[in-house]
Amino acid sequence: MREIYPSSFLNIRRIIDEAECYQVIRDIRWPDGIRCPHCDSQKLIKHGKDDTQLSRQKYLCKRCGRYFDDLTDTIFEGHHQPLSVWVLCIYFMGLNLSNEQIAQELDLNRDDAHQMTSRLREGVVRRKPQVTLGTDVECDEVYVVAGHKGNPGAVKKKAVKGDETV
Repeated sequence: MREIYPSSFLNIRRIIDEAECYQVIRDIRWPDGIRCPHCDSQKLIKHGKDDTQLSRQKYLCKRCGRYFDDLTDTIFEGHHQPLSVWVLCIYFMGLNLSNEQIAQELDLNRDDAHQMTSRLREGVVRRKPQVTLGTDVECDEVYVVAGHKGNPGAVKKKAVKGDETV
């Protein structure tokens, strides 16, 4: 198989710092300070680190008494890949690499790469803001489909019913 991308992409995940990835997530997620995802309180205490991902901070909310960490209620929660792998997956998706190429570059199973990219795409769609139209809305051109595609009998029946009421 011919290499499409320069060798600098190979093993790029070695240069990604896991602690830096978690700090970026914290900065983006909580620009005004860490808040409990359950009750939105800022009254919390740090409650140690994750056993497997040492940069992943745990918290205890003093108001509701629930535990959470940096990834609670995010698209990254509940997956076994390190956060740096997720960040690189996002980067490679931005380069329009296929799932198979992403799996190869990140040394992942194809199914894992597919699951990760699907979850990232779903997260983007879920977080997409609702578009609301205000004041006057103008439409220049409209194409109206007249009938059921592939079912001319239904179109004829509707035409007959429409003639009777007119």
